[in-house]
Amino acid sequence: MGEFVRIDMGSGSAAAVATIRLDRPPMNALNAAVQEELREAAIEVTVRDDVRAVVLYGGPKVFAAGADIREMAEMSYAEMVARADRLQSAFIEVARIPKPVIAAVSGYALGGGLELALTADFRVLGDNARVGQPEILLGVIPGAGGTQRLSRLVGPARAKDLVFSGRHVRADEALSIGLATQVVLPDDVYGAAVGLAERFASGPALALRAAKRAIDDGLQLPLDEALRLESALFSALFATEDQQIGMRSFLESGPGQASFVGR
Repeated sequence: MGEFVRIDMGSGSAAAVATIRLDRPPMNALNAAVQEELREAAIEVTVRDDVRAVVLYGGPKVFAAGADIREMAEMSYAEMVARADRLQSAFIEVARIPKPVIAAVSGYALGGGLELALTADFRVLGDNARVGQPEILLGVIPGAGGTQRLSRLVGPARAKDLVFSGRHVRADEALSIGLATQVVLPDDVYGAAVGLAERFASGPALALRAAKRAIDDGLQLPLDEALRLESALFSALFATEDQQIGMRSFLESGPGQASFVGR
């Protein structure tokens, strides 16, 4: 439990869903302390066996309105080189959580806030959400994955539009370009994200981990190497209990009836 970031565990059917909650009012600006606490939270949910899916949440009013510009404005080149590496590595730690991760976005997710949301596998936006990469308006570019994760998600032309202009994107446009997975009413954002996480939390944990690695790591590889990675991960799952449960259940009861144990 940090000063600005905490982990909340769900209850009932969501007992295996952990929420990484940003709490630095009023705008959840991502200063150095928040970044380090995000790293620590990502490591914790990664190693905890009781966590099967994760929600990133900034609260009902704002997800995160970007980096703390007041903290950054007077930094030298040498200082920013060191800081940028730490910022990148914190977000990489979140992106590497080997479990399904859903960002629940209400209000603003700008700059580093959108870059944090981009580390998730899915993004549930309220219809009041405004997302974007406005760094160009400060004379810089996104520095925590925005030029890379955004272009991989929506394509290079759309990413250039957002990065070059710095404009804010409304939820309906975010959905149409694939930046949002789902758009709901603002009051329903967190519940919808948790509901999505619940679906994955009851699934075969090792297969989900393998699927996430195959897709995320495979995107960085030439196709032939990515196919070899996929084949190796696929074969390895035949050493799991969940594979035996899933296939036995299919033969006895048909598809979608298995109760997985995560081993």
